[in-house]
Amino acid sequence: MSDDTTTKPQRPMAPGPADFAREEQEAKAATLSSWTPDGEQPTPPDHVSEGAVIDMIGTVFDPEIPVNIYELGLIYAIEIGDDGKVKVEMTLTAPSCPSAQELPQQVEEAIRLVPGVTDVSVEVVWDPPWDPSRMSEDARLALNMF
Repeated sequence: MSDDTTTKPQRPMAPGPADFAREEQEAKAATLSSWTPDGEQPTPPDHVSEGAVIDMIGTVFDPEIPVNIYELGLIYAIEIGDDGKVKVEMTLTAPSCPSAQELPQQVEEAIRLVPGVTDVSVEVVWDPPWDPSRMSEDARLALNMF
């Protein structure tokens, strides 16, 4: 009698956009933190660089738009405390955005990778409402909206 219950070997799933974004964030974080020649990690910097925070936010993309959320103009404010706490105010392209739950979480996770960051708070705000005039010139060019 043959046994038809044998399972076929599962092929590994191909990496998705979230996997590539995470790899990019980790690579960016690695370049932001320097290592000493003997391989030991140095002490965290005295303050968190706004440029480093912006670089990490730039690794987060709206899944429906091929431009990062910083260039789209979704980040309204970045506050960095002396204690390494980072507060971000951001918006979405529309209140009914399907990524409303995941984008703020992705921003938080990306910023946590910045050396010296001790805590992150991301708040979604709706005032002022987002409009295409908030996009950078690069974003307009990428989306043919010039």
